Amino acid sequence: MTTGEPVPGRSYVIAHLPGDGIGPEVTEVARGCVDAAAARRGFGVQWRHCALGARHYLDTGEILPGEVLEELRKTDAVLLGAVGDPQVPPGVLERGLLLALRAELDLYVNLRPSRLRAGVDGAVARHRPGDFDIMMVRENTEGLYAGAGGTVHRGTDFETATEESLNTRAGVARCVRYAAGLAAGRQGRLTLVHKTNVLTHAGDLWLRTSQEEAEAAAVTLDYAHVDAACLYLVEDPGRFDVIVTDNLFGDILSDLGAALTGGLGLAPSGNLNPARTGPSVFEPVHGSAPDIAGTGQASPAGAVLSAALMLDHLGEREAAADLDAAVSGVLAAGVPAGTRAWENALLASLTAVPA
Repeated sequence: MTTGEPVPGRSYVIAHLPGDGIGPEVTEVARGCVDAAAARRGFGVQWRHCALGARHYLDTGEILPGEVLEELRKTDAVLLGAVGDPQVPPGVLERGLLLALRAELDLYVNLRPSRLRAGVDGAVARHRPGDFDIMMVRENTEGLYAGAGGTVHRGTDFETATEESLNTRAGVARCVRYAAGLAAGRQGRLTLVHKTNVLTHAGDLWLRTSQEEAEAAAVTLDYAHVDAACLYLVEDPGRFDVIVTDNLFGDILSDLGAALTGGLGLAPSGNLNPARTGPSVFEPVHGSAPDIAGTGQASPAGAVLSAALMLDHLGEREAAADLDAAVSGVLAAGVPAGTRAWENALLASLTAVPA
């Protein structure tokens, strides 16, 4: 099968948004791995290029044009590399593109697996593969990232800035419901992480809703304050299986989980629309890394693992497992030196995976 050749009944249209910095380099490898897995598992992939990101913004002044958004809505998934460039002020692309996509496509779950793999030195020496295998579920459209707040009396002694955390019962419930379903398919343990002793209004909503959803899913619910959860991730990560938390706490905890399991370069993510009313967006979380862009040093592991999450979300679980196993196999054999070496090792590993 050639790249992009559809298979009747099992063919997917995937938008490739390579973005900036190392994004094009790592997602090109991920695309090749997806195509290899598709050929082995008998489904088709039709790629659609999308040129959004810092370069597009600097060239055109556009961040997320309406016509591009409508084209993205017609796809089955989006594979995103990274966006960002020192020439673009902070917040322009983060809010205008990334957060806008989450709102427009209703990507209300951010899924961040944290898993220590063989061949990877964790940040804590005593951690071994099997000690750290956690699915972090972050609410992705509300909380402090909803954009509520403002500034008055700017530039004066009375300047006042506010950021408001917005939490709706519907938004909390659907996020926790997804996490509880995920826990039910794993070890049946769900942990809510919040700060209920200080954030009493939002915390109460999250706790009551989590109790109801955990009971409905027949999973065990535990609770940890966010500061304690940071300690437990370092000292005793085995106490967690699936973590559910709000937008800000999830942003912080998931990066800590990545740091403890090999770094951001190995960390995948999925911005999910579990209701499937539109495409979900999958991206490595290492950022655009402009300092190494074009040098051939970037690891595509995070992008390939993000592509594995994408295939799993599309229902191609065998192909997803192939990509995940390929990354694990390459890491166990010794981390390759450079992007091309990674690509060669991954494709060789995928070829060796029994169909």
